[in-house]
Amino acid sequence: MEEGKRQKQVASLLQEELNDIFRRLNLTMLDGGMVSISSVKITPDLLEARIYISLFQVKDQNTVMKTIDAKAWDIKKHLADKVKHQLRRIPILQFYLDDTLDHVFKMEELFKQIKPSTPKGE
Repeated sequence: MEEGKRQKQVASLLQEELNDIFRRLNLTMLDGGMVSISSVKITPDLLEARIYISLFQVKDQNTVMKTIDAKAWDIKKHLADKVKHQLRRIPILQFYLDDTLDHVFKMEELFKQIKPSTPKGE
């Protein structure tokens, strides 16, 4: 099912505000790596937001996700302060690990392995 215009607007607003909140709560650099919000998907009723977290060079992904889940209440509180005049209800925030970068790196390695080695000059 395709996202509606309002869903896209709210998702974009949430992503922008959550990125700012993550910076203020010092959640952008955890466990020796970088943490960012890759995308936000919101349900048609605007009551649930799925936040996809991208981790770069993080040693222990599970620990970072647990840290973010532990701060979920603070994150939602800050978000409510920022968007209370734009949304009637603050959506339930659900955090998910976005592993698309891992898949990209794996695919690149596979392509390197199957690429025939051709001598230069041919």
